[in-house]
Amino acid sequence: MSGIFTDTEMNEQYQEDDDFNQQEELVSDQDMMDEQNEFKQDFRDEFTEGAFISESDQSEDILEAAYVVDSMQDITTLKFSENFAEKIGKYHFSTFQLAFDFYMKYSKSKDFSARKSKTFKNSTGEIYKQKLVCHRQGFRMEKYYTIEKRKKEPRLETRTGCEARMDVKFIPENGRWHIFYFSDEHNHDLLDTQFSAMLPAHRKMSEADIMQMMNMLKSGISTSQIFGLLASQTGGYEFVGYGPRDMYNEIARQRRQIPGDAARVLKKLEDMRLKDPQLYFKAFHDSRGLLHNLLWSDGISQLDYRLFGDVIAFDATYKKNKYSYPLVIFSGVNHYNQTIVFAAALIVDETTDTYIWLLRQLMFAMRGKTPTSIITDGTMAIRNAVRDVFPEVRHRLCAWHLIRNATSNVGNPSFTSKFRKIMLGDYEIPVFKRKWIQLIEEFGIEDKPWVINMYEEKHM
Repeated sequence: MSGIFTDTEMNEQYQEDDDFNQQEELVSDQDMMDEQNEFKQDFRDEFTEGAFISESDQSEDILEAAYVVDSMQDITTLKFSENFAEKIGKYHFSTFQLAFDFYMKYSKSKDFSARKSKTFKNSTGEIYKQKLVCHRQGFRMEKYYTIEKRKKEPRLETRTGCEARMDVKFIPENGRWHIFYFSDEHNHDLLDTQFSAMLPAHRKMSEADIMQMMNMLKSGISTSQIFGLLASQTGGYEFVGYGPRDMYNEIARQRRQIPGDAARVLKKLEDMRLKDPQLYFKAFHDSRGLLHNLLWSDGISQLDYRLFGDVIAFDATYKKNKYSYPLVIFSGVNHYNQTIVFAAALIVDETTDTYIWLLRQLMFAMRGKTPTSIITDGTMAIRNAVRDVFPEVRHRLCAWHLIRNATSNVGNPSFTSKFRKIMLGDYEIPVFKRKWIQLIEEFGIEDKPWVINMYEEKHM
């Protein structure tokens, strides 16, 4: 069904910058009043047959309880049938957030995701009209493909110019948000139901799942085991609706709400700086004022970095703390072949943006000295951050992690031993290739994805 609710301005097409989910337009109060009057006429004249035909019918529909949405409970009880789009224009909402939640649930039931698009505000800054669109609406702007001296490849294009959308408008006369345009025509394939739940907008944990997870953690059950148990309860991993990373992030959010700890650690660092004026620390707080990330480096560590910081190891695999925060260690080796720590950090999630923030703070603490090589465990978020902050630095994978992964992926101690010897050996390229082929043929693992991936990633 395409564009079943129309008015003259709804045929405009909008292309959005990939970095911005919303555009805003300010209008005068008089313009808004004129538009509201025009909208009321559209309600009478242009809705589909049988809906809002007259003023009396409109009043009756507004009073009809089935179409009144005043709470999330009203939304959760809705069943989106095949012909639901034909009556969608009858629904109205007490708040815009409920209208958005309504469209989000509808999109999930139809195997796509939604987001906010163009916003209209009056002269006092109040939103009176909002476009809600399919997550594949619009196109990425051309400038993102023509950036000179690009540091990394552009992300895959996910926009298709899809025109499916729902537009809502606030009507002052009844204080309600009404749907005045709706299109359900997609120009792309929709996902299978079992996969649509994993789209970012739909991927979330329920309060019941969070409570169950936190109780299991208190009983000593690991996060990975909890994920497996939840998957068995729902009938499979594809039906859980979120992943282990979402669980780790939720654990961090729950635990950082414990009052006092953040203030105490910052006070501790302030006291330490009285004794060590060179101590550097930087805290990042989220929009609610909660501690999000924290990096610190004392004076001795900074001196060590100036002397031995040409090669640094970036390790974010430690999570043995009260909050399950990843503890990040930046380390190196001195002239006695001893491990030295340059800086440490606590972070609440393992996203590219967080790692970019960390690396930039590290550079600030070290007065801009850039390493020549950086060693990591190779996770994609860290790789992207390294490319962003250190585009010219050589990025290498940690041998310890590679050996551990060889053990877990192949499961043969003999292979691990020979893999380690080849990996750490000093061979000419033709010799290395020959030894690698001999190794994988010996163990019959030519088609194993991990083996193929490792060979492709020997040059990062």
